[in-house]
Amino acid sequence: MADESLFDRLGGFYGIAGAVDVLVDRLYSNASANANPAVDKFHTEGGHAGFKFLVTAWSIEETGGPKCYPGRDMRESHAHLNVSEQDFDTVRLEIAATLSYVGVPKQEHDEFMAIIDSYRDMVVDPDKRIAAE
Repeated sequence: MADESLFDRLGGFYGIAGAVDVLVDRLYSNASANANPAVDKFHTEGGHAGFKFLVTAWSIEETGGPKCYPGRDMRESHAHLNVSEQDFDTVRLEIAATLSYVGVPKQEHDEFMAIIDSYRDMVVDPDKRIAAE
């Protein structure tokens, strides 16, 4: 098991797709996540099922599964959303809560959250970053 990828330890395609199914439903109904007008517009006008597919494919690749993500890189795909630090933290919290809700063990939870954290600088709008103290 020590040599298994995070992808395998999260249950492969089915485990990741199941978690993303829960996550995206939670994000679409989260008032705080939709407080950003650009995100709210995306959730209102964008395809719910398509977003689930993209998040699932991205998660599969990022955790060591096969290359299957057809979307844009994180910087490009979030540039028009004007994501603030608070917006990122809201989604981050929802991801963490979803991982707990679906029963992801602590080690895998922490590894996946480290992946999420590594994307903060690519997702948060440079004009909305909080300077490190």
